Amino acid sequence: MQLDLTRVDYLQVGITCQKCLQVLPLAGKTQRIAVGDNEGVLRCIGIRKGEVQTVFETSGGPHKLTRVVLGGQVGGVRERIFTSSGAVVNAYTKKGKNFLTFDTNMSEPIKSIYVEGTDLMACGKFVFNHYRDCKDINYVLCNDQISDVLCLPTENRGGITPILACQDRVLRVLQESELLYEAEVPGPPVVLELFGNNGGDEGNEILYGTSDGRMGMLQVGPLVPSHRWELANEKRGGGILCMDSYDITADGVLDLLVGRDDGQVGVYSYDDTDEPIHRYGHTCNESVTSVKGGVVASSNYDEIICSTYGGSVFGLSKKPHGPPLKHGFTREGVAAIKKLSKLSNCMNKGTMLAFLSLFVPVPTPCLETGWVFALTTEHLTREAGPSQVTADSAAVAKINTLKTQLEDLQQKVTDERDKYQQTAYSKTAVSAVPIFPINDKFVLNREDASYTLSLELQTPIDNILLQSDVPVDLLDVEKNSAVVSYSACSPEEGNFLLATYRCQANTTRLELKIRSIEGQYGTLQLYVTPRIQPKTCQLRQYPIKPLSLHQRTHVFDENRPHNSLTLTGQFSQAEVHAWLCFCLPELPERTPAGDAANFQFSSTFLDTQLDCTYRKGEAVFRSDNISTISILKDVLSKEATKKKIRLDISYDVKEESIAHTLQMIHPRLEHQLLLAKKVQLIDALMELQVNEPDVSFMSPEYQQILANADQLRAEFKRQPCHLERLYGMITDLYIDKFKFKGQNVKGKVPALLEVLDNYDLSSLINFFENS
Repeated sequence: MQLDLTRVDYLQVGITCQKCLQVLPLAGKTQRIAVGDNEGVLRCIGIRKGEVQTVFETSGGPHKLTRVVLGGQVGGVRERIFTSSGAVVNAYTKKGKNFLTFDTNMSEPIKSIYVEGTDLMACGKFVFNHYRDCKDINYVLCNDQISDVLCLPTENRGGITPILACQDRVLRVLQESELLYEAEVPGPPVVLELFGNNGGDEGNEILYGTSDGRMGMLQVGPLVPSHRWELANEKRGGGILCMDSYDITADGVLDLLVGRDDGQVGVYSYDDTDEPIHRYGHTCNESVTSVKGGVVASSNYDEIICSTYGGSVFGLSKKPHGPPLKHGFTREGVAAIKKLSKLSNCMNKGTMLAFLSLFVPVPTPCLETGWVFALTTEHLTREAGPSQVTADSAAVAKINTLKTQLEDLQQKVTDERDKYQQTAYSKTAVSAVPIFPINDKFVLNREDASYTLSLELQTPIDNILLQSDVPVDLLDVEKNSAVVSYSACSPEEGNFLLATYRCQANTTRLELKIRSIEGQYGTLQLYVTPRIQPKTCQLRQYPIKPLSLHQRTHVFDENRPHNSLTLTGQFSQAEVHAWLCFCLPELPERTPAGDAANFQFSSTFLDTQLDCTYRKGEAVFRSDNISTISILKDVLSKEATKKKIRLDISYDVKEESIAHTLQMIHPRLEHQLLLAKKVQLIDALMELQVNEPDVSFMSPEYQQILANADQLRAEFKRQPCHLERLYGMITDLYIDKFKFKGQNVKGKVPALLEVLDNYDLSSLINFFENS
């Protein structure tokens, strides 16, 4: 079944947080929408005869609304609206009566909440609190940040079973104030939802989405979890921010609705297999913070209701809401425009265009101007002439009213512009720097061992200046339409990169890809300049860590040969934890509770592993890559010296680990060498193909290169300097091996490069062993 959806825009609010929109249960023929924003305002709206009608609207508060959830009696209808703001939870009826204001007195601002009957689960950054009838009954302090909270339905279980999504790639299943068990997931989870909105047949199945774009389903057992399915991020979409289950395809089976931080809305259907299959996608210009299914505008048509970071609330409906004609306006708009023909003589071109835009259902992002558009997959075009229009006194009256309102708005704009011009030249006026929020994310991708840096503003971006004091590579991003220009740098002055991105008009979101070099650390700085007056810019800084390409994991293979590094001295557990936070990504800011801490990491580039175990006065590190141990030794020694702490350092190097690391590099190096060779042959083979149309005389290998020329070039372009990076890692491995023996072999590096130019794994291993 082909899924045809049309975009219709309903409302413009302020900036919205994740999961701040809910669709209320069906009451009558249609449903209502409740949405909260960063101004502390909760709005409830309904759609009647195509017009947005406000049911109720609360006054703003000092804190932003971080969550909007629905609650009700256990097993009953969830029609009460709960919001979190600061440390306070408010509850409203569907008509807007504020029947509960509960100050949780939490030490941290509330980030996420969940309501199950009379039970309220509230989470801060690290703290989980469970309240029953507004009384605190359970408390848990987590080692890592909490992204979301969920509770299994109590009607199918004996008690409350909270589940926490934490940044250390685990879901923590709780029982009262105790940790029942942990379930590892493939990425940092950021959103949790009940499968089928009720947890499935047994009420213990949950859906999760991760910040690197993966999603899956987990069955929560009494003692151990069971992974039902997992979908990788093959198309390299953005991180998942919201999910919902709703039968948008009308086949009797609930579909999975997914919203991502790169503006993608996806529909996944369950066919014969357990894993969902992608059926439909829609892309908007900003992050999708909430996605819900419902019947909002018309009782006969289902919709996907979404909210975006900038505050647009829109629906994707199977009903064409006034399908666009070939000139872009809806049928309703065309009818009104034709009735405007007698009035058009008294309107200038600018006024006419602004007036016509009132009839086009497109989003108007906050603090941003631009054309509004409708999306439909149906071919509903027709010719429309003045002779087809009949007079309608009601329509003419409405148009006259709109014209008057438009003129009033134009006069207000003119007055404000004149007022600003007078103030700008006043000697007593003080210029205020406008403050604009930036929604940014700096995430490591395991698939290509690169960092994705995404920026999102309410206002259009003018330009971005990128500066780094360490060597980094900027990779091409297909979705990036900005023009990049590079400036000359002076590495001897600590400036390795200076690039400027000039954005096109109305660009509010920009995504960059960056690859760093392990062992070289510093700071990446972004100067973001929006298109606002007076001209101003904000600075964002992102640390490039010594082991920046390592990622948290919970698996460690003891069968590999490991090198070890042991540090002893007069240092506390908090101090060594701070040193590791400086060296490695994805570590919690808070020092883990207990006498000792243990973390495992995996290299996204080579798949080597690292184990860190530390306590007061002692730290032990194990890795199958000696270069990782060397980097830790150098950085930790330098950090201890800054603190004037004396360290006793001992290490154990396994010779067999060198060959093991080379064997792990071998498949990547061999692939890159073969790819580079094929790309070099493409031009010559194409020239030969021009002179000899029949290329059947060529070997099958050459014919395959010609057939796949575009794919080979695209892959080579996506991986710039990949071969040089592998050469550098092998060179570092060679130097580090002998550095632990007290020998300096930098003079033999040219001989190593000659071996690499004529690459053979056996010859390379022999060179390492016989040098």
